[in-house]
Amino acid sequence: MWQPPNNVTEDPDLHNRYPVFLDRPAAGAGLAKIMSEWEDCGAFVCAIPAGGVPVATALAAALRLSLDLLIVSKMTLPWNTEAGFGAVADDGAIEINQPMVNAMALDRNTIDKSIEATSKKVALRERRYRRLIDKRTLTGAAVILVDDGLASGFTLRVAIKSARAQGAGTIVAAVPTGHSGSVDSIAPLCDRLYCANVREGMRFAVAAAYATWSDVSESEVMQQLADWHRMKA
Repeated sequence: MWQPPNNVTEDPDLHNRYPVFLDRPAAGAGLAKIMSEWEDCGAFVCAIPAGGVPVATALAAALRLSLDLLIVSKMTLPWNTEAGFGAVADDGAIEINQPMVNAMALDRNTIDKSIEATSKKVALRERRYRRLIDKRTLTGAAVILVDDGLASGFTLRVAIKSARAQGAGTIVAAVPTGHSGSVDSIAPLCDRLYCANVREGMRFAVAAAYATWSDVSESEVMQQLADWHRMKA
């Protein structure tokens, strides 16, 4: 039986169950239930687009915290855009899954092209989203990094690396669902990790935790950020 690391909080009632959330906003509300000590604490909730935005907006609203973004995108295999072999953040931080690179026999040229394309995607999102959400200085701040799930962990890993490079004082990771192995690997990298629905086993899919699941489009992210901006204006 899996035992959570000392800095990990889960909801024991949700352990190894699925589906457990109606949708991403409901997942954000579910996360808030196990994160009540962060209410009104002044931390920044930093959404990782795209899927992390609806989770983070619900979490930030429930905990009465400010919303920010930490834009990270995974680098995908040329023949499978669902499978990532690393990730790039908006400050240029990069993490590469070297075992996957070796297993897939990816050459340096393929890796460099993916880094370049992903960096351009991240820069475009940064310009687009910052029209609605101002970038805050993270130096000394408590930062809650939010995504919609934790599978391989490389997106969250590079987000933590980026937040640390930007001088964040306390780094918290918060995901509605995650694989126990990835929770174990990410926990030492941050101060606290909240994962409401931890699942064990050989097979894991973030989508399985949700009764309603689809990719979050750029237009949906923009609409959610615009709604947040209007609400806080």
